[in-house]
Order: sequence, then C-alpha cells, then structure tokens
Amino acid sequence: MLQDATFSAPNLVGITEGFECPSRPLTMSRAALAAMMSILVLAAGCGMRGRQAAAPAVNQPRPHSTATLQILEPLPGSVITNTKLRVRLALNGGRIIQETTTRLAPDEGHIHLLVDGQIVSMTYGLDQEVDVAKGAHLLQAEYVANDHFPFNPRVIVVSTIVVQ
Repeated sequence: MLQDATFSAPNLVGITEGFECPSRPLTMSRAALAAMMSILVLAAGCGMRGRQAAAPAVNQPRPHSTATLQILEPLPGSVITNTKLRVRLALNGGRIIQETTTRLAPDEGHIHLLVDGQIVSMTYGLDQEVDVAKGAHLLQAEYVANDHFPFNPRVIVVSTIVVQ
C-alpha cells in the first residue's frame, strides 16, 4: 500500500515578523516524489561538471543518427556468476564526446546504460563495470545525443542476462 509523504512549510521567522505560513500541508505521492528525484539525479549526474543541465530546444526536431550500437559482452542470454558485470559495447558511425551541449550533431553523443529500466551509468566509454544483483536482468545500452536526450529514431540495444 502506498503512503503519501507530507511536507509542511516552516514558519518564516524574522522575515514576516510573526506571520506564520499556512498550516495546510503539501502532499505528494511516493511515485511523484520518486519521479521528481529521478529527474534531479539525472540532471545532476550527467557528468556536466558545474554546467547547467541542457534541455532540448523547443520545437527543434531530434537529430537522426545513422550510428549503430552493439553489446559485445555479455552475450545475450548469458549466465554470469559474478555480481560485478563487465559491459563492452561497439559503436559504429558515431563518436563519444564529453561535452554536454544543445549544439547537436547526428554523430556525437554519450552512452546510457540501464539495468532493468534503471540508469546505472551515463558514460563516455564503451567498456565499463556495473554492480548487479542475482537474478534475471534486462540490459539496455543507448547512444544518446550530446544533450543526453535520445536520437530519433533511438539508437538502443537490449539484451537479457542471468546472474547466479
């Protein structure tokens, strides 16, 4: 059963000289709170090194990339006995850049790695290790534009693995 998280506005002391904020609490469902936190984490964790988060330009079509992405390791359907998963990718027709910008190019971008639909890495490389729990998992890798938003159509590969 989901419960709501309740937030109450604090009293404003010294600014309003005794005026108190309304006591009506602001409620937000756990799902809404989780979605908001995910957006903040994504914006903060994109490797932007102090720059403001890039946003897609309004009414600007997404770039079309001819790049292809392939998961070299682990092979689809692999059964792995280690919870430290090595992921090796191959990217053809595109190059990985470190700069996050709204100046989009169809052959420049970053790699987003997801396990079970959750981003575990936004990286500038094709070889990395991530921690995974035991069980069956959906592994996705996506080559995204240099503003961290997807190309149109998306450049994404999907594989399943089992960790024992």
